[in-house]
Amino acid sequence: MINEEIRDELFRLQDTKYRDFQVKLIPGKTVDDMIGVRTPDLRKYAKQLAKRDDVDEFLNTLPHQYFDEDQLHAFILCEIKDYDTCIEKVDAFLPFVDNWATCDQMSPKIFKKHKDELLVWIDKWMTSKKTYTLRFGIGMLMEHFLDEDFDIRYPERISKIRSEEYYVNMMISWYFATALAKQYDVILPFIKDKRLSSWTHNKAIQKSVESYRITDEQKAYLRTLKV
Repeated sequence: MINEEIRDELFRLQDTKYRDFQVKLIPGKTVDDMIGVRTPDLRKYAKQLAKRDDVDEFLNTLPHQYFDEDQLHAFILCEIKDYDTCIEKVDAFLPFVDNWATCDQMSPKIFKKHKDELLVWIDKWMTSKKTYTLRFGIGMLMEHFLDEDFDIRYPERISKIRSEEYYVNMMISWYFATALAKQYDVILPFIKDKRLSSWTHNKAIQKSVESYRITDEQKAYLRTLKV
């Protein structure tokens, strides 16, 4: 019965004006696909549900009907404290993720403590033909492996990806822009040597130039590398 309870609560939290605004931001969604629950309310509700013994009934009922249910699902996964449980449920959910918002906002806290194990799953996700599974894999490398756990093998792998999918290419661009901000000297050759597709190359430069983490001198040089 938890599924009915959750849907009733989501409609209780509904904000139709927010729904009408939000639907413009999520390609492929219509007002019939969205309830219109604000993100802070979803996160708060997810924390409550994550503590319940019967939450698996909701997590195992896939696909969900509403975008808000997908968002809630992602936020519940973010709260799971056992790594093995969390990673299995993330992997089971990813094939049903069909938009950038759910993909990008799903960032389980427990992943930070299990980076070595996480890499095995990232390898799997990076071979997926599903747009948002691949995007999620790249996003996890960007989030967890650009600082002390950085390895040149990660941008090497991402630079070889060629896709016709806009949301994959946007994530590649985002990855390299962030990598330039954090690992400028070792990432710059990927741009200088034009190792990305032309579109992602230029978009990565654009995002870098817009970043406050890139110096003015670096921005000026990056502008000269556009193709």
